[in-house]
Amino acid sequence: MVLTVRIAGGWFYRMRRVLATLCIGALAVFIGYKVVFGANGMKVYEGKRAEAVRLQQQIDDEKILNEQLQHRVDSLQREDPSAIEKEAREQLGYVKPGEIVLVEPQAKTDTRRTPTVAENTDPK
Repeated sequence: MVLTVRIAGGWFYRMRRVLATLCIGALAVFIGYKVVFGANGMKVYEGKRAEAVRLQQQIDDEKILNEQLQHRVDSLQREDPSAIEKEAREQLGYVKPGEIVLVEPQAKTDTRRTPTVAENTDPK
């Protein structure tokens, strides 16, 4: 029995460098997999980076819109006659005497197909 232990012990002693190399290689593969595909890996990082770029673009667009609206508010608060007239024409439909207003006709809805009274489909 001592002989078999010595054989196994001798084999392990001779193969220790190979086994250590294989263990370190397996560990390196595992760590590499976790770095790329793990919870905070490169794939997740790339996705978050793309989202950050998209959100920054959205922030820039909102800032531009905010500046335009602030300019519009400032012109109305200064009581700029041209800005007030423009708003009155757009929102309230005001026209000057002698002007002709062209109105685009709206599409007619088909009243035959749409029910005028809602049907109760809730079974009680």
